[in-house]
Amino acid sequence: MSEKPLILVTNDDGITAPGLRALIAVMNEIGDVIVVAPDSPQSAMGHAITINSTLYCSPITIDDGPQIEYSCSGTPADCVKLGVNEILNTRPAICVSGINHGSNSSINVIYSGTMSAAVEAGIEGIPAIGFSLLDYNWEANFEAVKDFVKTITLNVLENGLPDGVVLNVNFPRLKREEIKGVRVCRQAKAYWVEEFDKRTNPQGRHYYWLTGNFINEDHGEDTDEWALANGYVSVVPVQFDLTAHHAIQKLNTWKLNE
Repeated sequence: MSEKPLILVTNDDGITAPGLRALIAVMNEIGDVIVVAPDSPQSAMGHAITINSTLYCSPITIDDGPQIEYSCSGTPADCVKLGVNEILNTRPAICVSGINHGSNSSINVIYSGTMSAAVEAGIEGIPAIGFSLLDYNWEANFEAVKDFVKTITLNVLENGLPDGVVLNVNFPRLKREEIKGVRVCRQAKAYWVEEFDKRTNPQGRHYYWLTGNFINEDHGEDTDEWALANGYVSVVPVQFDLTAHHAIQKLNTWKLNE
């Protein structure tokens, strides 16, 4: 039996995405790799799971390598659930998700399929990391961030993570020699102002494309947005207990039982 750690790898860009292939290559240097990834892009799926249709998960070979791979018809969260409960039948030492093509910093973590896969693993008690690169190009340069991916993963394997916490890691779009280092940050207070591009199809029916502008009103130098804008890798510890603990005392002053 191998003494290497068992690593579950997934993503939201799909099984053939270059970012996933780069992540697999790094994980193969660390442990025994099982890949369960969507068979098609699942970006911005958040923590959706499949409950009203069937799920399919089949072995697949994309490229040479010691990893074992499966292509799943479901969402990133589905991939983790199936990977842990059906394919591995055991808990892996760690789950890594990505490397996403595009940012998952600040408020984007809410919508992210990449991070939802990591959160699903965390819910099941598995240390987990979501990795993202601020480059939407399919041919993005993932080589520049591989050593950071390896170092961060090894640190999590060695040190573990606090209960209820997973890591959201974002990389700036820079050459390796231009990246200044790693910053542990908080999530910036930023948001999207949505707009909808309304159009009409040839049959006269209206349809919409979601567009919008990203607004960052947080000027703190301890945020992920600041780190990325200034050439650093951002590492944000994310908790999936959504309770607003600071609000409980205030709500207890309301006359809720009268």
